Amino acid sequence: MNGEDEVMRARALVLHDLEATGIADPTVVSLLEEAVASRRWWVTQWAKGTEYVAGLVAQDVQDELLEARGRWPLCPKCDDATHALYIHPEIGGPDPVWICETSGTVVAPLGALAPTTPPPTP
Repeated sequence: MNGEDEVMRARALVLHDLEATGIADPTVVSLLEEAVASRRWWVTQWAKGTEYVAGLVAQDVQDELLEARGRWPLCPKCDDATHALYIHPEIGGPDPVWICETSGTVVAPLGALAPTTPPPTP
């Protein structure tokens, strides 16, 4: 896959997870588009980085959402749904997955979160 294909694949994967968790409103999708644009440039500068781009886009969106709305995505597997998932491997790589920050277990591959009830808006 070339860099642009990988960037668009990353966009689709993260968008799926945003939609599955019920927060893909226009503001959040704009955050995604900003992350995609930034990583598109990044891939043009480091072509070997294409395998990292999906996880990095997810982390970029997650970081922006933390500042704007709070933790995302929340863990759907634990009874205490106040903690987040994180992308593994941390600096990206092929086949990134969402990991529960409390138990350390794999919850889903990036782009495969199951639909959940959206968190309350602060």
